[in-house]
Amino acid sequence: MATETWIVGINPVEGALANDPERIRELLVEQNSKNARINEILAAARKHGIQVRTMGKDQLEKMSGEARHQGVVARYETPPMLGENDLESLVEKAGPDCLVLVLDGVTDPHNLGACLRSAAAAKVTAVVVPKDRAVGLTPTVRRASAGGADLVPLVAVTNLARTLRSMKDAGVWVTGLAGETEQSIYQVDFKGPVAIVLGSEGDGMRHLTRELCDFVAKIPMPGNMESLNVSVATGVVLFEALRQRGVKK
Repeated sequence: MATETWIVGINPVEGALANDPERIRELLVEQNSKNARINEILAAARKHGIQVRTMGKDQLEKMSGEARHQGVVARYETPPMLGENDLESLVEKAGPDCLVLVLDGVTDPHNLGACLRSAAAAKVTAVVVPKDRAVGLTPTVRRASAGGADLVPLVAVTNLARTLRSMKDAGVWVTGLAGETEQSIYQVDFKGPVAIVLGSEGDGMRHLTRELCDFVAKIPMPGNMESLNVSVATGVVLFEALRQRGVKK
């Protein structure tokens, strides 16, 4: 049985319309909206034959919960979550350009959304999360991703250690980020098939996850701070990998 969720806000709805319009079941817009971007969304929805309803601002606020709706909400049929077999295919298809982001227990929806946004900007092969230690694609995650949730495959795995071993067997080099190590990310070779692992907001990588990493590195911080937010750290290390790979755009 298909499950549905609400996609809330201009950027998330635009992303779903651009990348997955066949899953949008209904579009709800604020009455008498003067926002030009909402008019563009309405035109795209009608082009795809999507049902459109107008309603008052208060009604939209009730439906969107804590997320800011900006005058537009979409009812969306959630695609099935990708799993280990899908990841194997994605890694094989990417070949030497494989760049996987592994998030070992990121549970804050704003952080996961921001990580997906950076991952989409870096055009990573996939973002991997453990099923039991991560939030799903909630409306808050989608909004925080600014459309990134529709651009990068999110893979939920039952056993993260087994998944890391499988990637290593497939020739993917695994680098984990941790503050208590001497090696800098600028000393790690991120060219070729690579997986980058970041831990949870508070505890970092789990012990077994760290043991399975080929390399452990840190982001140098000369200032008087012990760590970065996980989504900020994700952006730093992903774009260092792109710099080394010579990606330009």
